[in-house]
Amino acid sequence: MRATKAVTTAVAVGVTGWAARRLLTRRAARNTPAAESSRWRFVTVNVTPDRVRSDGQLPEPLRALGPGATVVVRPAPADKGTEIGVRLVEGEPTGAKAAAERFTGEDPRQAVRVALRDAKQLLETGEILFPDRPGTTKPTLRGKPLEAAIAHAKGEGKS
Repeated sequence: MRATKAVTTAVAVGVTGWAARRLLTRRAARNTPAAESSRWRFVTVNVTPDRVRSDGQLPEPLRALGPGATVVVRPAPADKGTEIGVRLVEGEPTGAKAAAERFTGEDPRQAVRVALRDAKQLLETGEILFPDRPGTTKPTLRGKPLEAAIAHAKGEGKS
């Protein structure tokens, strides 16, 4: 009986501590300046750093992000090409706003992902590649989900 009470008390204290820590972490994240709340997203390309900034310019997909993004170009570890990193200047949307922007395709994180993928393809192959469209797809109601998935595929990512 005493052991059961001790275990129950320990579990209750642990859950309470976990909940308090989670609440404090969320509050701290809300109070962080926008520039610090934005994550860096990197891609490694199989070219030298000087080729990334040919003519002193970044590839067009990265230039298209404009002043709303910070771009970093540096050699990859162990001479494995070049790392290109992008971070949003204004920070990333959170909560319901982020969900709405992602649903409508206006999420700035998606634009960063697309720009990084397109820049990588442009630097490594010389062109921006597009997914193959199935030859059997007809513009029917049942084909609409596939069209939507192909259209939004480049902007999605793990985070």
